[in-house]
Amino acid sequence: MNTTQKTVIVTGASSGIGFAIAEAYVARGYNVVGNARSQERLNQAAAKLGNPDNFLTVAGDIADPQTAQDMFSRAIDAFGQVDILINNAGIFIAKPTADYTVEDVDAIVATNLKGFFYPSQQAAVHMTGRKQGHIVNITASIGIQPNAKVPALLPVLIKGGLNQATRALALELAPMNVKVNAVAPGIIETPLHGDYESVRPFYNTLAPSGTTGVVQDIVDAVMYMTNSSFTSGTVLAVDGGGTAGVF
Repeated sequence: MNTTQKTVIVTGASSGIGFAIAEAYVARGYNVVGNARSQERLNQAAAKLGNPDNFLTVAGDIADPQTAQDMFSRAIDAFGQVDILINNAGIFIAKPTADYTVEDVDAIVATNLKGFFYPSQQAAVHMTGRKQGHIVNITASIGIQPNAKVPALLPVLIKGGLNQATRALALELAPMNVKVNAVAPGIIETPLHGDYESVRPFYNTLAPSGTTGVVQDIVDAVMYMTNSSFTSGTVLAVDGGGTAGVF
């Protein structure tokens, strides 16, 4: 294992955007610590990557503060430090407000809110001590601009809050040379959306470009954020112009 290269923690790393981000960093020679709820799915992700020495898996519920502690302690034990945290784990539940259940509320608060806070808290402690680091939050463009075609109060509430929290944490950690940014995807073709082809025509109407995005669009945005030494407190919408409006 390489203890001289930079180390990245990616939550929700077993599939979709998180796997693609992990894959991109592994390909660049970074040490990557991937988290997901299931060890089996992490093993499958590792196999898809070719089981490289620079990919370490830590299974656990990202809403549990112990999982965040485990990710950082294992990363530090294996690689010496953590340079980048990608808060990617998230779920998206879109339905009319009247239809949300107590279980929906609990699930989205657990994964999207606690799953951001506890890893970010660990990163703040570790990175401020080293006086360097990057935190990138994967949020949602609908948290910037709600869409009348997609009733989604809970994602707007939580992801919109995370967009603001990105700015607040960037201000707090700026004196310690820690950059905090967010990438806010629009509709991206991932397993999150299930049978994508059946819903593609509708999703294409949600951005003025008339198209949806691909995972590489988000990977490229994340790479920009973590390569920049002068970008912090930015929420970058990658959504085909959807936050500008669809009229």
